[in-house]
Amino acid sequence: MTKKTNKGYASRTAIVVALFMLWLAVIGARAGYLQIYRGPWLSNKAAVQYERELTIHGKRGAIYDRRHQAMAVSIETTSVAAYPPMVENKLQAAAKLAKALGVPKKHVEQKLASKRSFVWLKRQATPRQVNAVKKYKIKGIDFLSGHSRFYPNTTLAAQLLGFTGIDGHGLEGLEFYFDKDLKGEEYTITMLKDALGRGFETDQWVAESRAGNNLILTIDRQIQYIVENALAQAVTENEAVSGMAIVMEPQTGALLAVAHYPFFNPNTFRKYDRTLWRNRAITDPFEPGSTMKIFSAAAALENGVSNVNTIFYCENGSYALGGHTVNDTKPHGWLSLQQIIKYSSNIGTVKIIEKVGQKNYHDYLQSFGFGNRTKIDCPGESAGSLPHFRRWTRVDTAAIAFGQGVSATALQLITAACALANDGVMMRPYIVKAVTDSNGRTVRTVNHDIIRRVVSAETSRIIRRIMKTVIASGGTGERAALEGYSVCGKTGTAQKIDATGKYAKDRYVASFLGFAPAENPALAVLVVVDEPRKSLYGGLAAAPAFKQIVKETLSCLDIAPGTDVKKLRVSSRFRGSG
Repeated sequence: MTKKTNKGYASRTAIVVALFMLWLAVIGARAGYLQIYRGPWLSNKAAVQYERELTIHGKRGAIYDRRHQAMAVSIETTSVAAYPPMVENKLQAAAKLAKALGVPKKHVEQKLASKRSFVWLKRQATPRQVNAVKKYKIKGIDFLSGHSRFYPNTTLAAQLLGFTGIDGHGLEGLEFYFDKDLKGEEYTITMLKDALGRGFETDQWVAESRAGNNLILTIDRQIQYIVENALAQAVTENEAVSGMAIVMEPQTGALLAVAHYPFFNPNTFRKYDRTLWRNRAITDPFEPGSTMKIFSAAAALENGVSNVNTIFYCENGSYALGGHTVNDTKPHGWLSLQQIIKYSSNIGTVKIIEKVGQKNYHDYLQSFGFGNRTKIDCPGESAGSLPHFRRWTRVDTAAIAFGQGVSATALQLITAACALANDGVMMRPYIVKAVTDSNGRTVRTVNHDIIRRVVSAETSRIIRRIMKTVIASGGTGERAALEGYSVCGKTGTAQKIDATGKYAKDRYVASFLGFAPAENPALAVLVVVDEPRKSLYGGLAAAPAFKQIVKETLSCLDIAPGTDVKKLRVSSRFRGSG
């Protein structure tokens, strides 16, 4: 090899080495630039591909009845998700996923065609659906653990409990009202994905999340079942549109049952008409009809314008008043105050209130809570309607005396009545007696809250004695009589207002309101049957349901029949009114 040749070889080597070193320098400079100046951008780029932020909800607290029986719980579920960029052959995958999940194919195709890195395919899928998807082993499909709400008693107390949405937030009833207490802690976590786009350790995140608080209700699940069964029977047998019933402890204000019919299942609430979701016992006022007469009598006794034996002429069933006529279902002559309530005389009640006076009567009704919310711990409570006495005409006063021209919710009506059962003291109604944490420790409790004294204890006892005659022989509520127990009550029948603003001739609200035992009431019961077709009167449509509820509830509460109570028998031939 010549000297010239060696020199050329060395030159080429030097050029190659120089180019190589230059290449290394460029790579090093680029790497330094990316690491030093573009580090945050690269981290974010990697995170987009391998990380995703998810909002995690802790397990929702349970709802229990007063005996700590579950009424609403949260169960573990699995949701199916997808990482669209990772899914191969999207049309074929969509067909398989749609079949497995029971959703439209087009819906899945749109999800997989999304430019987003993460999409939900099926929230809270069933175990069968999850297993079906897993069998296909489709790349880019993930399974995330979570919780869904479950109501083990299906329709029981559904309108009271309400329900939650897909994200676990309360939408109706107690679920909505106490959402802040029930919902678990909500926070955002970063979910890591492997090279196939699958998430991992999701179960650990759910397990580590904090659960919400629990509610302990005053509701008794067994009593609730008793009430719903009796109510459904009353509505069905009387071919009515709907019904509602409440059982309340007069001494405490605790609600033992709040029932509605027709029922709905909160586990599948979307399948039912929205009108069935509402807790109508609290939200929907109605004209109470003749049940109002016990408050009219209480006002007369308390005001001193009448005693139990004061007599009033009842005009033989027809009383002309301000261009209108007040009628009774049966003609009566002279009746005592006690007999006016027993036979449910409209005319007699009007004459009682004429002696009380408009202002005094308005003040007593307002004191009983009419026209004002009770402030119960439930959403959507209505205040009802009690017009100011300065706007009352003589006809208005007469109508209000027997329960027309004034409206109240079922809750307002039974709360007012419980003041008479509790020797004149009105208690605030409540439905939640305690809130506990996930470990069962008490967070807070609800104490009995006295609203005010409405009437004297003596007036209350007289009214209860009068109400006992309503279920005695010849009274309008004879079908509510119960052997072995001393009970008392009052029937109610009110015409409904139609679309024109006038009273309809064929639409009524039938009700029965009463206490048991009569001398020392352990419970108050109100049954309301809306638009009965077979039997229009409260003594026929609602009283038998009251009887059934009282009989089974007293047994449930271990209250034995009194040995010194006169046994009252029902006459199957009686056709009462009121």
